[in-house]
Amino acid sequence: MLRYLVRRSALLLGSLALAMIVIFVLLRLLPGDPANALLSVNATPEQIAAARAQVGSDRRILVQFFAWAGDMLRLDLGTSLLSSTEVGPEVAARLQVTLPLTLLAFLIALALACAAGVTSALRADRWYGILLSGFAQLGIAVPVFWVGIILVWIFGLRLGWFPTGGFPVGSWGDPAGAVSSLVLPAVAIAIVMGASLTRYVRSATLDVLGSDYLRTARAHGSGFGEALWRHGVRNGSVPVIAVLGIELSTALLGAVVVESVYALPGLGSYLVDGIARHDFAAIQGVLVVTTLIVLLVGFAADIVQRLVDPRLRRSVGVDR
Repeated sequence: MLRYLVRRSALLLGSLALAMIVIFVLLRLLPGDPANALLSVNATPEQIAAARAQVGSDRRILVQFFAWAGDMLRLDLGTSLLSSTEVGPEVAARLQVTLPLTLLAFLIALALACAAGVTSALRADRWYGILLSGFAQLGIAVPVFWVGIILVWIFGLRLGWFPTGGFPVGSWGDPAGAVSSLVLPAVAIAIVMGASLTRYVRSATLDVLGSDYLRTARAHGSGFGEALWRHGVRNGSVPVIAVLGIELSTALLGAVVVESVYALPGLGSYLVDGIARHDFAAIQGVLVVTTLIVLLVGFAADIVQRLVDPRLRRSVGVDR
């Protein structure tokens, strides 16, 4: 297992380095100069040169990259060009909204998917099993921002059960208000993500129901529920765990989109503001942090998958 951890950690670091290169290069391929954020329309050549020197865009591209990469290694995400505030503390503050929203949406989606997926597999020949499968297919095709708007209209405007947007001024100093503000956006993400996850849970359950080991356990006298719990859950969870890592990453990206619908002060609004104002430091900071989180989630999913299924450990020779 140790050898696999070393190899997987090396892959994680290599993927992060490659992602940083891609982020840096793609932003520099966009039209315009970062210094434009500091200039007025009628800026003189001297002012343009001074602004470029201030943001460092007058230096060669490799010098800019290695300077930025060095800052990243020191956990310095840079300084916003417009507000002159440190990007790192701003990103950390906004993660207090985005991460709880992501985790809440993921837990709701997981609960919905497990219930709907297992039920639709066990009752595949019943009308409600078919109906659950149909809802899952429909949910995949629905955009998450559209679901968010519908939930605002029903539960925010018509019924008044939850806030239609915003976040408490005191952040998590008001836990009840913070959770209430996250319920609708979390449900919006969970509906779309849960629909996709339901398909995988249903497929894994159907594979377990048709497996030889389940029939053997039944032949040895185990009841259906006992055999399914003791032998089916662990085997069926292996392919689902890999998908859970992807879905958790998708929930993070969905949170960035939904935050705009609900006016939440998370990473999404910070990224949108940075793009609108051509603030390279803010854009790069958000992209690097979200990329790192996605890579860490994939890393954790791989480790858990191999802990659950010893066949994967033997297949890569880590038990020898």
